[in-house]
Amino acid sequence: MAKKYKRFVVVYEEAGSQIIVDMITGVNYLWIKEGYGGGLTPLLDRDGKPLVTPAELLPR
Repeated sequence: MAKKYKRFVVVYEEAGSQIIVDMITGVNYLWIKEGYGGGLTPLLDRDGKPLVTPAELLPR
């Protein structure tokens, strides 16, 4: 049986918010939920580019 691969991994969680990393691209996203609603957005660096976790630092 093939090993199941998780594309998105939660790397941080606190009070209704999570930081999620795309294991293929390394892009970091912020997920916030409040009641019945929620939102997802990429985290950006100071230059406005997506915050990317280097491949060697991604959890395996």
